[in-house]
Amino acid sequence: MSAVPGQNLDWSVFGRSKDLQARILFTLGALIVYRIGTYIPLPGIDPNILAEIFEQQQGGVLGIFDMFAGGALGRMTIFALNIMPYISASIIMQLMSSVSPELAKIKKEGESGRKLINQYTRYLTVFLAALQGYGIAAGLEGLSGTGGYSAVVEPGMFFRATTVITLVGGTVFLMWLGEQITQRGIGNGISLMIYAGIVANLPSALSGTLELGRTGALSTLLIIALLVGSVLVIAFIVYIERAQRRLTVQYPQRQGGRMSGGESSHLPLKINTSGVIPPIFASSVLLLPLTITSFQSGGGDTSDWVTTISAMLGRGQPLYLLLFTAMIVFFAFFYTAVVFNPEETADNLKRNGGFIPGIRPGSNTADHIDFVLTRLTTVGAIYLVMVCLLPEILISQYAVPFYFGGTSLLIVVSVTMDTVTQIQGYMFAQQYSGLMKRQQAKQGKQGKKGKRK
Repeated sequence: MSAVPGQNLDWSVFGRSKDLQARILFTLGALIVYRIGTYIPLPGIDPNILAEIFEQQQGGVLGIFDMFAGGALGRMTIFALNIMPYISASIIMQLMSSVSPELAKIKKEGESGRKLINQYTRYLTVFLAALQGYGIAAGLEGLSGTGGYSAVVEPGMFFRATTVITLVGGTVFLMWLGEQITQRGIGNGISLMIYAGIVANLPSALSGTLELGRTGALSTLLIIALLVGSVLVIAFIVYIERAQRRLTVQYPQRQGGRMSGGESSHLPLKINTSGVIPPIFASSVLLLPLTITSFQSGGGDTSDWVTTISAMLGRGQPLYLLLFTAMIVFFAFFYTAVVFNPEETADNLKRNGGFIPGIRPGSNTADHIDFVLTRLTTVGAIYLVMVCLLPEILISQYAVPFYFGGTSLLIVVSVTMDTVTQIQGYMFAQQYSGLMKRQQAKQGKQGKKGKRK
């Protein structure tokens, strides 16, 4: 197990790569559009009363959702649902593809099957967004501030209809925007939008923490420990995300009628193959029902039941920690199984004449890769649980913003590393292309000189 070494990169290539510059500018422009949308409020909402109500409820799951939404939920804007319905739909479709023979068959049809699955995911996103949007609209009508004033100016079916249409439209637009970033920009569009929401609120979270220290709500020693702990967590995340287990692969050469020597290569297996997906998926599953129930109000048993569930799923509560842990572990193994197929890898090695020393090609190689990958995924799942939950347990005891939690740090660091890696990939390709052109030009000049002689 080792960390990936750095490679020599000519950064002057960046100034000559017009395509890379265009991709980065497109990504920045798309993220600016997204951030502007998080400040456009829903029609018919009293922002002052809503801010007062949200201040009372943000300590629980809604605060985490608002962190992913970049503050759009707390301001109840057109992007209040953010991209979470799309993530939930993606989870459902991936699970269904594993248990439904028809969907599994479609998935194996290559590019056409992938497009059809994506289309089903979009339809499901619209349905989930409409369901959540109606629940939020109905819940908002029952909210009132300390003076008894309603958060909705004119409750009724017209308000509910406009709210649902606006929220569904906002989610569909973000889904489209994320796909455009992935295709025409740099990095994964969905992850970058969540990343942008977290990073945009980091300065205010830091200033709020320092203000708590100035007023005496937090001790100076605790703030220093928090900042040092965040740096250590970031360093730990960087180390694990870059760490690999390399399986030696031999490629024998044929000389005459005999096999001899050959080249040696490596099959790199990351410790955390699933990346940042498990915490995002786990949060999305926890937030899906509570997006609606946390806003419900009124008397009777329903209100008591909702209040009890919301309290049990509050930050640092045992039920929340248990469910979050179980879902992170599940999605770590599930997503790894989706993106990495040991049997397919073993078949490719056998087809190309490669083999792992001491392991017979074919099914034995697939079993060996699966065994190694399972152990690595176990370590990766434990790492994700440690990073996401240990800071949550510590921070839940104090009035510290969510943005210093393990989940937010993991998303920020992982997305940054993935984006930088993709930028470096474009630059290496441009650098290699430039070298090839210079080599061809040099050979052409030498050929002309030879003809003259």
